[in-house]
Amino acid sequence: MPNIRQASEADYYAIIDLWGRAGLSYEPYRRDSPHAFQQQLRIYGDCTLVVEVNGKIVGTLLGTHDGRRGWVNRLAVDPAHQKQGIATQLIEKIEKVFHKKGIAIFCAFVNVDNAPSRATFKNCGYLPKTDIIYFRKELK
Repeated sequence: MPNIRQASEADYYAIIDLWGRAGLSYEPYRRDSPHAFQQQLRIYGDCTLVVEVNGKIVGTLLGTHDGRRGWVNRLAVDPAHQKQGIATQLIEKIEKVFHKKGIAIFCAFVNVDNAPSRATFKNCGYLPKTDIIYFRKELK
């Protein structure tokens, strides 16, 4: 039975390993550094979730919010555990966490070529917004 819980600093390397198995890109010296993960936990600890099966981390979701919108980030499930509803359970859990904070709009960025994630979000009631363009600026 999957166990969803808040992530801890001790989970960092297991999470990074999972992201590799799941095919998520990983930026070890920037957004996915140990320091960045510690900051995620400090600010959004109750929104940083892992799923364990038999003591092994097989799913992650890093949630963030701006007080109005909740963001689903870094949703990943171990390929050996996909198609078992784990991603859906993570999404439902983060929605409850956001709702308790008074947040009623839930968002996620999904790469256009990631059909399984697009299908999962659609099955969870998310609607694609195709009338926006994502802008990004990185400080060096």
